Amino acid sequence: MSPEKLTRMANEIARFFASKPEEKAIAGTADHLRRFWDPRMRRQILAHLEAGGAGLEPIARAALLRLRETDSVAAC
Repeated sequence: MSPEKLTRMANEIARFFASKPEEKAIAGTADHLRRFWDPRMRRQILAHLEAGGAGLEPIARAALLRLRETDSVAAC
C-alpha cells in the first residue's frame, strides 16, 4: 500500500479521536492501529514516519511515535 494511502487512513483515524482530550486521542489512535492494521501496514507507515512522515497530522504522528515505542511490529 502506498505511503500516501496509509497516511490518509492514519489521519482519518486520528480525526475520529480528535474530539477527545489529546492524550486519549493519541492513545485511541495508537490502539486502533495496533489492533486493526496488519503488521505489514504498520511497518510501512512506521517506515514512512522514519523517512519524515510527510502529510501526517499531529495526532497521527504522535500515535505512530507511541506505537513505534511499544509495538513489536518490527519483529513480525
